[in-house]
Amino acid sequence: MDEKRKSEVARIKEQIALEYQAANHIFINFTPTAKHAFITKRTENIARYFEELKQIVPTEEAFEVVLQIQDHVTSSVSSGNTS
Repeated sequence: MDEKRKSEVARIKEQIALEYQAANHIFINFTPTAKHAFITKRTENIARYFEELKQIVPTEEAFEVVLQIQDHVTSSVSSGNTS
C-alpha cells in the first residue's frame, strides 16, 4: 500500500476511534432521548467511514479494522483510559 493510502487509512481509523469514544462518553449526564440521537449519529458516521475504508482496503480488512477499533476503545473506556 502506498504512503497516500496508508495516510488515508490512518485518518479514517482515527475518525472511527473518535466516534466510538464519543459514543461511549455520552452515558454520563445525557437524557435517554439525547443518548439515542447522539449514538445514532455516531453509528451513521462510523458506517460512512467504513464505506470510505472499503474504497482503500478489501471489505474483510475494513471490517476487521472497525472491530479492532471498537474493541480497543471499549476496553480503554472500561478501564478508565480514554486516550
